[in-house]
Amino acid sequence: MTRALALAGLCCGCAAINIDTPIAEKPLPAAFAGAADAADAGARPSSAQTPWREWFADPRLLGLIDEALANNQNLLAAMQRIEVTRAGIVRTTGAMLPQLSLGVGAGVQKYGRYTDTGAGNATTDIRPGEPVPQNLPNLALGVQSSWEIDLWGKLRHQREAALAEYLASIEGTQAVHSALISDLASAWFELLALDHFGAVLRESASRQQRAVEIVRLEKQAGRANELAVQQFTAQLASTHAREREVAQATVEAENRVNLLLGRFPQPIAREKALLFAEFPQPLSAGVPSELLVNRPDVRQAEQRVRVSQFDVKAARAAFFPNLNISAGIGYQAFNPAFLFSTPESLFYSVVGGLVAPIVNLTGIQAAFSGAKANQVVAMYEYQRAVINAFTEVANAVSAVQTTEGLLEDRKAQKAACEQSVATADLLYRAGQASYFEVLIAQQSALQAELDLVEAWKRRRLANVAVYRALGGGWR
Repeated sequence: MTRALALAGLCCGCAAINIDTPIAEKPLPAAFAGAADAADAGARPSSAQTPWREWFADPRLLGLIDEALANNQNLLAAMQRIEVTRAGIVRTTGAMLPQLSLGVGAGVQKYGRYTDTGAGNATTDIRPGEPVPQNLPNLALGVQSSWEIDLWGKLRHQREAALAEYLASIEGTQAVHSALISDLASAWFELLALDHFGAVLRESASRQQRAVEIVRLEKQAGRANELAVQQFTAQLASTHAREREVAQATVEAENRVNLLLGRFPQPIAREKALLFAEFPQPLSAGVPSELLVNRPDVRQAEQRVRVSQFDVKAARAAFFPNLNISAGIGYQAFNPAFLFSTPESLFYSVVGGLVAPIVNLTGIQAAFSGAKANQVVAMYEYQRAVINAFTEVANAVSAVQTTEGLLEDRKAQKAACEQSVATADLLYRAGQASYFEVLIAQQSALQAELDLVEAWKRRRLANVAVYRALGGGWR
């Protein structure tokens, strides 16, 4: 009676356990700062809906992306993690079903004469005139079954948690897929920019070499002095040094691309002029709420929250009694000749039990508290994922707008510097400008050309960044 009352009180107390974990919501803004208003943005589909094959129109880049998707080790490992979580679903589903096992056993046992069993065997005949052997063999063949009845949903919640974990692993793989495409595209455009840097420096070094030869001739003619020769020579040496730096950076950039492709370093065929190609798709940021659907990392964090919620429910169900049913049937005998004698050697059993935790509540309570804490962590991580996604889009949209204006400024700068070089050269030949003014004009023109290539690179990278930030690339 006392045990029944304790059990009833336990069940009533468990029913009152609170599994709610209120976390203040952070509503998304209606639109991205600097983008079109929410109504206009909502009327246009987000660029995340554009397939990556259309977004990155360079055939060679597309070929590299295909190779990376087939061979990149990070992506392949992420795909295997899906299989790991799929096995978790099978395991938790199997726990809900009856367990059936086949058993075969053999043994021998001798009971002491002065024991209950030994004394009974000594005075018992198995068959008339045939007493029970002192060394009693035991042969058994049968099946055993056990089944935990899921009265309170513990096993079901564990299975739901495993399913949510599986979905989270899929979203995680899609996030790796998106990151791989954007990382490869960024490395590709950096490589093209380095090719342009090298070409500009080589061409500039060629011009500077001719300038050194000219100023030496002018020194011999008395129109220039040794200082001019030294200044032009120093400028040429500086350009050669920058060429070496760019060459090393190009090797490292090629190796980064090869690493993303999952292969050892090797040359990469490319056409540097594609850095200046027109953008294949107009940019549309859409509305912030689309991030909840398009960003795989946000959806992964959402599934993690679901995992934690089911874990809390399963931990709560551990407070309630478990109902277990076990059964067995088979044959058992001391002599193989009698093993399948029916019904003499036939045995069977059916046992049911309701087991409730009474003493070891501390461990169950600790598991429940830990599950609730994990749920809070998952919810905060989801909020952080949403805020991070919004921030990345805001930064990327701003970068696109900034680099568009920067690109126009660099084009104007380059045109002005090219004109200043031509003017300085004419004035120097006419004796109306010093060699120092020519040097300044050449250095400014070289830097302007490098700055223009850098602006194109930044514009390309900003385009890749906004596409990734919006959640594109993985479809």
